[in-house]
Amino acid sequence: MNDSKESKVWLITGCSTGLGRALATHALERGDRVAVTARNRAAVTDLAAAYGARALALQLDVTDPASVTAAVKECEATFGRIDVLVNNAGYGYLAAIEEGEDSAVRALYETNVHGVVTVLKAVLPGMRERRFGRIVNISSFGGLAAFAATGYYHATKFALEGLSESLAAEVAPLGIAVTIAEPGGLRTEWAGGSMQQSPIRLDDYEQTAGKRRTSTLAVSGNQPGDPARAAAAIAATVDEELPPLRLLLGSDALGGARARLDRLRGEIDANEALTTSVDLVNLSVA
Repeated sequence: MNDSKESKVWLITGCSTGLGRALATHALERGDRVAVTARNRAAVTDLAAAYGARALALQLDVTDPASVTAAVKECEATFGRIDVLVNNAGYGYLAAIEEGEDSAVRALYETNVHGVVTVLKAVLPGMRERRFGRIVNISSFGGLAAFAATGYYHATKFALEGLSESLAAEVAPLGIAVTIAEPGGLRTEWAGGSMQQSPIRLDDYEQTAGKRRTSTLAVSGNQPGDPARAAAAIAATVDEELPPLRLLLGSDALGGARARLDRLRGEIDANEALTTSVDLVNLSVA
């Protein structure tokens, strides 16, 4: 077992920019060892050069199982173990549901959902053997609430939320904790250079999905959240003896989540009589 105050070994996916890079930098600055990964290894070699033997730059494409296996093996061979896994690699996609291209949607799932599973399956055996591990799956406030134009992205994050919650129940007795990080708007390339969108634009959706496409792209560079501060919050969480299952990141995420809960409770309460009318027996009677 790794004491929570000891130096940790991290493996982080998607470190070329944004939150992944901020997390890698924060962990290295505090003295931890980090496998810094990206689809293009050249994008992270500067971190290895800056931090020497504590940073291991690796090529890792979450959609390529062979590259995942190789990266995990090299990290374990170099550092001896993986204490903290951060599944950060992912991207967004803009389209009304009817506008979504099948190939693009499948590719989105391959990275945002299936890629996470591939990395989890490669890392979990070592964590189970040592009876210690911290897994952080980067979801989004968009894993709790959905809006026009980002439906397919939300679908991947809702899937990740359910997957992570089940995983947490399965691995808790083995000394492994799972945290779902749910950022609001962080000042990264999510809404900028990394965003993808369908070339299909249907007039009937211009006042809903179309408007939100425009507003989503316009926010790039003006988001309220600081990736470095988000990284520090995540690092503090993995040091806890009992990390939380969910960690909202940013005031906008907090406010949005509370509003979502209020709407959900209102809908549930408003339909209570209809909901309970399907019971064969009155379950409230002892």
